[in-house]
This record gives sequence, structure tokens and C-alpha cells, in this order.
Amino acid sequence: MFRPLLVVLAFALLSCGGPQPVAVTTAAPRFDDTQPVDWPDRAPHHHPVHGIDLSRYQGDVDWSRARAAGVSFAFIKATEGGDRLDPAFRENWDAAGRAGVARGAYHFFYWCGPPVEQAEWFIRHVPRSSGALPPVLDLEYTPFSPTCTRRLPPAEVRARARAFIDVIARHYGQRPVIYTTTEFWRENEIDRLGEEVWLRSTARHVSDAYPDTSWTFWQYSGTGIVPGIEGEVDLNAFNGGPAEWLAWLAARGH
Repeated sequence: MFRPLLVVLAFALLSCGGPQPVAVTTAAPRFDDTQPVDWPDRAPHHHPVHGIDLSRYQGDVDWSRARAAGVSFAFIKATEGGDRLDPAFRENWDAAGRAGVARGAYHFFYWCGPPVEQAEWFIRHVPRSSGALPPVLDLEYTPFSPTCTRRLPPAEVRARARAFIDVIARHYGQRPVIYTTTEFWRENEIDRLGEEVWLRSTARHVSDAYPDTSWTFWQYSGTGIVPGIEGEVDLNAFNGGPAEWLAWLAARGH
């Protein structure tokens, strides 16, 4: 179990109005895990800044309690494909903002829909809010989808991702972060896109799972327990300490 050690506060203008205190750094948060990993070295707790990602499946969230427990940032599911909106997105977005949690929105990409149409769907539903974290493009295979199980050639995967990214970057004024998994990263050479990345690795340190890769966020668990959230939630770490987190936020316009 992580224990709280340090909180550093900054201020950002959030869409809910007025300057709100934002917990931009938190060391050793009070998280548990239903399936803990016996990390041999370089465990997640060596990275002091932690956050979560979530969707409607986490239910109602007590964002103030989650922040107090050490949630410095949250990536919230917004859209999927070109016609699906997470029904909990707006509630989570607004409540995270009121609680002072640095927040960003993510889009789950569908390989059967035009990328520009998907970008426009995301833009339709995600506010262009001062101080928001960059949008996230979630790139994964979809083998269990009832409507789209396509596996495209790597060059086409990257071309579709670029088309989505370019539209989003123009609208929000900052380039999205790419989220992906080890298999998808390797087979589609996602590093060739040259974008900032958020990488999943729940059994090995992210630097071992993605050798020679510069990463910003590491999703290290899909079975985390966080005060204020019922059930399991994904846990993430930022690649850097409090000073680097503040600098990254400033560079991203926070």
C-alpha cells in the first residue's frame, strides 16, 4: 500500500469557472491492488506522481476523496468510434474539475470508421478547457468488438492515427498523447508516429516492456483500489518527480 508523503498545489482556470486548486503532485498515494505484482525492482512507487484512468464502469466517483488519497491526474473516457459517448463522461469531467484533479479525455479508436469523423465526434463532446491535460488517442486491437475486429496493415494504422491526431491538434492547440499496449506498439511500430506516449505494462516495468522508448505515462495496473472509487480502477504513474510534473504541466499550457 502506498502512503501519502507530499502534496504540491498549483492553480489553473478550469471550465467550471474560477481558479481552482489543482493537485499537481502527490507522492506515495494511498492505493491498493486486488492483484498486486511482486515488482523485483523499479516498482511503480518509485515514481511519485500517480493518477487514474476510468470510464462509466467505475460508477459514481468521490473525486475529492480520490484526490485526497493521491490522485494527481485522471484520464476520463469520452468517446469511442464515431458515434459512442461514454454516458459518465461529462459528470466525471465536471466533478474532477471541481475537485481540483488535473483531467484529460480519451478516445477509443475504431478501425472501421473514418478517422476525421471520429476526431469530429470527440471535438463535439470534449470541451476545449483551459488547463486540461492533452487529449488521448487510445490505439488497441478490438478482437471482442461486435462490429469491428479489423486488423489493418501497420502503415494504414499509422496513417489513420495521424489523420485523427492532426484534426485534434488543430482544434485543442496541443498534440494528443497516444495510449497503447505492448503488442499493438510492437506490431504497428507506433514509435514511428513520433508522439508522446502513455504505455500499458502490468507485469514488467514499462522501460523493460518498451526498450529504448521515451514515455510520459505508465499504466501499471488494471486492478487498483482507490479511496472514493468502488471496485477496481486503472493506476498510472508519471515519468518524473514533482518538479518534472510541474514543468510538464506548464509546457502543456496548464
